[in-house]
Amino acid sequence: MANLMYKIIENKDEWNKIVTDQGGHPLQLWGWGEFKAMHSPWIPKRLVIKVNNEFIGGAQVLVRSLPKPFKKLFYVPRGPFCDENNREKVLIELSKWAKKQGGVVLKIEPDWVDDNFHMKNWRKSKNQVLIPKTAILHLQGKTNDELMSELRRQTRYLIRKSSKSDITIRKVNPKSKQGRVDIESIMKIYRETAKRSKFDMHSEEYYRDLAQTMSSNCKIYLAEKDGEPLAFTWTIRSRVTEFWLYGGATATGLKVEANYALNWLAITEAAKDGVETYDLNGLLNDGISTFKRGFGQEVDWIGTWDFPLSPLYIVWEKLLPTTKKVIQRIRKLRKRAGK
Repeated sequence: MANLMYKIIENKDEWNKIVTDQGGHPLQLWGWGEFKAMHSPWIPKRLVIKVNNEFIGGAQVLVRSLPKPFKKLFYVPRGPFCDENNREKVLIELSKWAKKQGGVVLKIEPDWVDDNFHMKNWRKSKNQVLIPKTAILHLQGKTNDELMSELRRQTRYLIRKSSKSDITIRKVNPKSKQGRVDIESIMKIYRETAKRSKFDMHSEEYYRDLAQTMSSNCKIYLAEKDGEPLAFTWTIRSRVTEFWLYGGATATGLKVEANYALNWLAITEAAKDGVETYDLNGLLNDGISTFKRGFGQEVDWIGTWDFPLSPLYIVWEKLLPTTKKVIQRIRKLRKRAGK
């Protein structure tokens, strides 16, 4: 009989080594869980599943307390991580673990591609957190010329154009004194970008905390011309994946196509460091997504899947969209009030 073991990892270095060794996503790193706990009522739990003392899967599970009678929500961003052959076993054991904790639903959003994904008692969720459609560029074993050849023609042209525009690009170290100044410049750029593109930002403290909490995994590049900040690209990295989080440009930055040079540098640096995949993270029908499509091949992850833990799941699934709208409305009202 197989000897099954669950283990909760409570040491940062031990957990990050597991994520690194097993090829986990950046959103499975310790720092991401700590960061989410800072800005929302999530409690991260890092779970390893072993059979006969051999690793078969792991997951950073974000746990959120809910009003009675729902009890808890369990959410695994871009996880669990495991070998493809162990997926079924890992999901069975993960759902058993969550059910023992008591709650309404276990929600997963792994970076898996499988059109025929189907697991007994799992349901395709209508309430997604992360966008399943993305653009991917595979980096492993490719030269810069080979990577460049895989980009769209217009993207290649704009990379070359921006490289000739006398802009300088440098890495930002969030822990340094200069890095903290750079983050303030990035916030200014992002405010301008959000206003122009009509999307809502988090609080600026949110981005500052991310830079500090995940400083060793953040890869931030800032483009300047004559000392004027023009554009930035911000990703987070694990051993196998570089995950695009944010980017923005001033009006001047857009004129010189600074974002193209920035993104290309981020890609080539990731390839040089042995990262396998550059994930541009989320495609919609907007200008930013058009920019992303120029750098990668479109991929559809399996999306958001739920394992109901309680008969109340159906009620929760129906209530959630309304709850989200109310929360968004409150946030907008607070923003207008300057709170």
